[in-house]
Amino acid sequence: MGSFLIVGLGNPGAEYEKTRHNVGFWVLDALQADLRADPWKTKFGAEWVKLSRGGDDLVLCKPQTFMNKSGEPTQALAQFFKIATENVIVVHDELDFPPGTVRLKQGGGAGGHNGLRSLIACIGADFVRVRAGIGKPPREGVEHVLGVPGKAERALLDEGVVRCKDAVLAVIAKGTKLAMNDVNRG
Repeated sequence: MGSFLIVGLGNPGAEYEKTRHNVGFWVLDALQADLRADPWKTKFGAEWVKLSRGGDDLVLCKPQTFMNKSGEPTQALAQFFKIATENVIVVHDELDFPPGTVRLKQGGGAGGHNGLRSLIACIGADFVRVRAGIGKPPREGVEHVLGVPGKAERALLDEGVVRCKDAVLAVIAKGTKLAMNDVNRG
């Protein structure tokens, strides 16, 4: 029984909605729907909603400050709901894995990801990362992450969204280490 802050990284606005960089938002939208959470509220520079599930308090969060400042609303919500950094679960896009691949990690550096850099600066590095593969870019990284995937790639990414959602719920149910054993094996 605990409190968890689940953060999906992305950029606000219709122009970014379908880009690879917003896979974190896609996962949070899937969680909100599957958990039958209330509609999103807007406060602390984020869209967020709080719910209870199996004795745990969950706060779902989509920062609305753009990727590079994701740490600020995350820090505000973590402080407001008194959630420790190790109980913050962040879903983000990962260039190092093929589309649809999901891996869990706790702690570490930013690896060139500006959203992670902002989070580390604001709450420290000991949060859980749900790394959603979007594939290596055939061209410059910025163009790739802000690009819209084609139909076949989007199907792989959508499968990854389901796996990310399941990984988040596994971390909450089993703890990070056991969830990592299951998720990172596949």
